[in-house]
Amino acid sequence: MDIAKLNEHIQKYKQNIKHDPEAYAADSSSRKVRRDYYRSWTKDRLLNMSQEEFEEYISKLWAMLIWGNKKYVTDKLISDHGFETVKQELTELVWGEESLDKRWDRFRSRIKGMGPAMMSEILSHVHSHDCMLWNRRAYVGLNYLGVENLPRYNYQLTGKRYCELSELTKRIVKELVANGFEDADLLTADYFIWEELQVESNLSSIFRAGTNDAGAIPTRSVDANTAEFIHDEVRDKLKDIGQWLGLESRTEVKVADGSRVDTLWEQTIGNMGRVVYVFEVQTKGSIDSLILNLLKAVNNPAVQAVIAVSDAGQIEKIRKHAAGVQGLKDRLKYWDYQRVLEVHDALESVNAEINSLGLVPTITW
Repeated sequence: MDIAKLNEHIQKYKQNIKHDPEAYAADSSSRKVRRDYYRSWTKDRLLNMSQEEFEEYISKLWAMLIWGNKKYVTDKLISDHGFETVKQELTELVWGEESLDKRWDRFRSRIKGMGPAMMSEILSHVHSHDCMLWNRRAYVGLNYLGVENLPRYNYQLTGKRYCELSELTKRIVKELVANGFEDADLLTADYFIWEELQVESNLSSIFRAGTNDAGAIPTRSVDANTAEFIHDEVRDKLKDIGQWLGLESRTEVKVADGSRVDTLWEQTIGNMGRVVYVFEVQTKGSIDSLILNLLKAVNNPAVQAVIAVSDAGQIEKIRKHAAGVQGLKDRLKYWDYQRVLEVHDALESVNAEINSLGLVPTITW
């Protein structure tokens, strides 16, 4: 971490506060209110929360700004896992007795639909001296300070890596304290990163080839657990992309006898009726099985195209396998999973910006 650059921005931060102390006081007050709210949810209270309280608890997160329909997210979490399971796992994440890295990995493996941004935001508000808030802005800020091998995608943020990043971010807290911010914690550091380290040149280059991050890796070179994380993240982000595009978007859908696909986009278009696009994410497993599943999918007359999603090496193998399959080869498209993740990040940024305009009513404090 470039400490000289960090201190340069801390001095700018202090000057900005001096010029507009009322805004800083308002931010500090808001931070305290948010922190007090999430800390008020004790272990027993979380275990006994109602579905309406859960919706409020999740909807208040900054990570939810990208969603106009926040109830969709909470309803999906409940329908996918069952409300009792969600409550138990959330309680274990926040108040469990195991080490933080193990609690993190347990939650990630058992609850789909709550990624690192949501998880870390809750943890940071409850345990603000030990847990950082990890999101796109944190990535940009730490990358700007020269921190290497940052996890760019959710599947790369293991519990161990999250703990390492929390410890690293404590260096920012240490410098803030040394510069007069006596009560600074990791939540304070997040506000500082948001205000001071979102440098335009760094934001604009975030997706350029060769940027300072741990980029997407070939799925064939990862273990089974990592391959599953990649698969699930890409599947879920394909669903998000479809929804943000205004389509009906679902995961794990049966489209024909013997064919269940990872993600489906659907829309009714005038005289064409129901139009369906299906996506299959390939990380590990048999390519022949993938081809057979997609071939069955195209037997559904509503299916206009099928898309195989994988890394560049796997896509080339799929392309060769499909070349001689009549009825499939002309309707099969290919999408590199790294590009899917990049498109998701770009659309996420757009949705966050639009939703920040307050065009759709949101829960206020």
